[in-house]
Amino acid sequence: MPGTSAAPEPDPGMIFDTLNAYQRSVALKAAIELDVFTEVARGSRSAEAIAKAVKASSRGIRILCDYLVISGFLAKSGEEYSLTVNSATFLDRSSPAYFGSIAKFLLDPRMIAPFLNLTDVVRNGTTTLPGDGTVSHDNPIWVDFARQMAPMVIPGAGEVAELVAGDGEVRVLDIAAGHGLYGIMIAKQNPKAQITALDWPNVLAVATENAAKFGVADRHRLLPGDAFEVEFGGPYDVVMVTNFFHHFDPPTCAGLMRKIRASLAPGGRCVTLDFVPNDDRVSPPMAAGFAMMMLGTTAAGDAYTFAEYERLFGEAGFASSESHALHRAVQTMIVSKA
Repeated sequence: MPGTSAAPEPDPGMIFDTLNAYQRSVALKAAIELDVFTEVARGSRSAEAIAKAVKASSRGIRILCDYLVISGFLAKSGEEYSLTVNSATFLDRSSPAYFGSIAKFLLDPRMIAPFLNLTDVVRNGTTTLPGDGTVSHDNPIWVDFARQMAPMVIPGAGEVAELVAGDGEVRVLDIAAGHGLYGIMIAKQNPKAQITALDWPNVLAVATENAAKFGVADRHRLLPGDAFEVEFGGPYDVVMVTNFFHHFDPPTCAGLMRKIRASLAPGGRCVTLDFVPNDDRVSPPMAAGFAMMMLGTTAAGDAYTFAEYERLFGEAGFASSESHALHRAVQTMIVSKA
């Protein structure tokens, strides 16, 4: 009938592509490890020239580079390859925004292992990793996280600092500080800020290096230990909780929120940075999809909506919570006022 739209045809290609999607990950990792993007930026444009520069086979490089074109990481004209905007910005080692090191953490066998048994994870509703998964006591994987993920964090940490640092004296507690960059960028933005970084001792060693690198070591002190067990001290004007709540179930998050509330000065703020999906839990894709990471690697973590954060902070005694979209980070910032 006129005006009637045709029913969509079944497409087996979507299933084939998805089952082979792991090849996208390992191809990108191989290109980073071989410095393919850096060599293209230096002027090696043909498969033969790239292969010679990175000491690899011409056949291997041709197939890899063609696959990277298909995946959107390279462009091709005739027999020559060139960088896309994203590759030139983030994957060329000479770029100040380079963060190719994140491949080492995100594709670490310890992170991937649970997803090779995802059927069991889904059936049981919890990770197959021992103990509490990645948040087990003093897990050494967070040292790797602090070193390898830091380059990707810097732009977003700078944006958060611009929004919360202020210009007067401010006492900041950075919970699960890791690389320490969120607190460090506040100290860099505000010369009157005093930062206390809380994390495991071996992780804080990385934060200490970064504080010295950015010239704020004299205003950066350490509080080693478990965020749920160590005494926070204070009072603080700002407590940073970056990429941490998602590792735990709501009751555990609520308990930490109450502890944070008790450590804040009057009018203080808890600043949360996290992957926050919409209420439908399927959008936006990156934030909503992060729940799968938590299913695979934690005992009870999740990606929480703003409504859930607002309720939990309210029950913990906070007066209000506001959501702020960021331009230089994929996460959302939530500011909860005491």
